[in-house]
Amino acid sequence: MERDKLLMTPGPTMIPPKVLQAMSRQIIHHRTKEFQAIFTEFNTKLKTVFDTKNDVLTFASSGTGAMEASVANLFSPGDKVLVGTIGVFGDRYVKIAKAYGLDVDVISMPWGQALDPEDIKKHLEEDVDNKIKAVIVTHNETSTGVTNDLEAIGQVLKGRPQLLVVDAISSLGGIPLKTDEWGIDVVVTGSQKALMVPPGLSFASLSDRAWDAVKQSKLPKFYFDFLAYREKLNDNDTPYTPAVTLIIGTNVALDMILDDGLDKVYARNRRLAEATRAAAKAMGLELFAEPTHASDIITSIKGPEGIDVEKVRKIMNTKYDIMITGGQGKLKGQILRIGHVGYVDQFDLLKTLTGLEYSLAEVGYPVQIGSGVTAAEKILKEGV
Repeated sequence: MERDKLLMTPGPTMIPPKVLQAMSRQIIHHRTKEFQAIFTEFNTKLKTVFDTKNDVLTFASSGTGAMEASVANLFSPGDKVLVGTIGVFGDRYVKIAKAYGLDVDVISMPWGQALDPEDIKKHLEEDVDNKIKAVIVTHNETSTGVTNDLEAIGQVLKGRPQLLVVDAISSLGGIPLKTDEWGIDVVVTGSQKALMVPPGLSFASLSDRAWDAVKQSKLPKFYFDFLAYREKLNDNDTPYTPAVTLIIGTNVALDMILDDGLDKVYARNRRLAEATRAAAKAMGLELFAEPTHASDIITSIKGPEGIDVEKVRKIMNTKYDIMITGGQGKLKGQILRIGHVGYVDQFDLLKTLTGLEYSLAEVGYPVQIGSGVTAAEKILKEGV
């Protein structure tokens, strides 16, 4: 039977029919009043989802583009930054900063654990001359299924001269992120996760302090020049051709998120995460992330001893048309990752858990069919 694949991944995520329909219309020109009206609405809604009074810049790129743009626009050659990394995407910021010639201090935790804000505080206190210009962290690390305590990290930097730069590519719109209240200077994200749009757009919000740093930056940049985007945004325009279709789709997706209400979205994702974790335990599986910082965006599960997790994924994908992800980097072949963010509901999750049970049984794991689904249902029915 031919059917659409169910993507239960951390990104890209499933696209709502309303968004697909909006993007299927004939394209309009970006230098017209029609597009500018949409762009105005779009930018206002972005600020709401970012929970900020700051302008939000939009680029035609993946989230990594916005990560690189933040480095190129905030710093000068030789500047010192502190990067806190707990997985693949924290490591990516380290690589980008080094590629631009920055002096990079790194705080890392074993994969599966979150950053300790006290470690950041201690590192900054030892920097008596304030040579560190910024602290860069990942909010939600999808490679491990761990969420950093961003509010606590913001408290550490309160009153300090260092900027706080946050990779919120998988978290923004999916879990609470209070940009202004938590004192975050730069937030970067992408379109293909909680925002329920195909890959291709990235975004960055900047505080007044961040804009001061941008004006002093000496690193080379052209397409990603924040000042050029800000100048055009004041005229409700873009410096270069925008991804018109994706912006139109995102405008509709933002309507869906805000009509639901951000608190309701966050609560739904939390309930799906709790149900997934309960299901995994009921199947006799061990969770990878430390419980106190387990992500509400994605659940990471250790592969049982003697079980080929990549074979489990392949069966789910080819036999049941359900796609989950495996480990990245040094976790490849060691964990399974189930995304539960964006355009998914309890029935998508129950289907996924059923497919996981069947696939585990097929490779010889002694799972009791229905155990995980039953455990998940007990949690999911509380939200009905």
